[in-house]
Amino acid sequence: MLYFIGAGSGDPELLTVKGKRIIDSSDVIIYTGSLVNKELFTDIKEGAKLINSASLSLDEVLDIIFDSTAKGLSVARVHTGDPSMYGAIREQMVALDKEGIEYEVIPGVSSVFAGAAAMKKEFTLPGVTQTLILTRMAGRTPVPEAESIENLAKIQASMAIFLSIASIDELAKKLMTSYPKDTPAAVVYKASWPDQKIIVSTLECIADKVKEADINKTALVYVGRFLADEFELSKLYDKHFSHEFREAQDARR
Repeated sequence: MLYFIGAGSGDPELLTVKGKRIIDSSDVIIYTGSLVNKELFTDIKEGAKLINSASLSLDEVLDIIFDSTAKGLSVARVHTGDPSMYGAIREQMVALDKEGIEYEVIPGVSSVFAGAAAMKKEFTLPGVTQTLILTRMAGRTPVPEAESIENLAKIQASMAIFLSIASIDELAKKLMTSYPKDTPAAVVYKASWPDQKIIVSTLECIADKVKEADINKTALVYVGRFLADEFELSKLYDKHFSHEFREAQDARR
């Protein structure tokens, strides 16, 4: 049996209880060594094989999985954050399906939400935005033309941008084709790690701030009015608003 496990954003305590239980009991643990916090593996069972996949190809990873499962060993494939976001697990699952190998996906805490928590912000503010876009800018790996930063920026929703910090100048220019220059922007470096950094600015100035902080990898870019302080109160707790579990106070009179 193989388990794809979301390792969370970095803080070992943000690993799910289920994920930790499976990691600690697995015979073989394959992890993305460039990003996964090694403190996740302090309680693994004696004799467990710990393999860093940072330098391995897909075929090499699959060979390890096939060989291990053929021997009846349990395998934990540990990815950063949540494996459904830029986790490259689909190609692994297709290969496992062809071999008839059973697997399960254990979700994790994505860095996008760890970053929002670190900033103490909410993506969906009433009267401001109810949409969150998770994306990345085209680089060595392209994105569909319809999903270009310029096209997505037209919506002016809350946006969290992965894998683009090294091109922050270009990214900011693309965003400003639709977002006003004074739109709040932020960068969170290594969310939830001990060396976490948070930079808050505007789209016009964020690139300079990022360069001053010497941040060029392992960071997310956030943009949108959700980072500001103006918003409407939620209807969920509005005493004048009725819903399934509460009648409006005005309606009781």
